[in-house]
Amino acid sequence: MSTIQLEHDRTAELVIGWRRQELRRAGYDRKQAAKLAASADVDLHQAVDLLKRGCLPTTALKILL
Repeated sequence: MSTIQLEHDRTAELVIGWRRQELRRAGYDRKQAAKLAASADVDLHQAVDLLKRGCLPTTALKILL
């Protein structure tokens, strides 16, 4: 594996970790946050806003995925 690929993989891991932390802070449980964070199609701001508007995390997960 090339150095560039390793750097790319590490950056992706850092981004997913940061997204997971933000989702946990918003109110998702560990498993939900991990699932959402790993999905590049999920908009982080939308995921957080759903909970701020009173949506339950389980319902938000169904909407987002």
